[in-house]
Amino acid sequence: MEGYFALMIPILGISLGFFGVWTHHQQKMIKLRIQEAGALKGSGGSSPEQAREVAELRERVKVLERIVTDGGYDLATRIEALRDERALPAAIETRAEAERLS
Repeated sequence: MEGYFALMIPILGISLGFFGVWTHHQQKMIKLRIQEAGALKGSGGSSPEQAREVAELRERVKVLERIVTDGGYDLATRIEALRDERALPAAIETRAEAERLS
């Protein structure tokens, strides 16, 4: 019987140690989940900065829609011009030169 208690005391101590670490970990995870939920809830509102950014993105989409739906204009030239404003004159010169040679 004494051997049984002698064996159970270290096992019980180790088990309680593991249980303590596990509960501490669970508490941390719950705190993190609460923080994440608060951050997601807080980011749901629209701040003036977010409203400005949304307006800018909508304007960009409008410009892109105009470019895509405008069939009478050279799409490749406009895209290159948007990448670099200085590319437009160079593209026009290259195109004019190609038309002269053909």
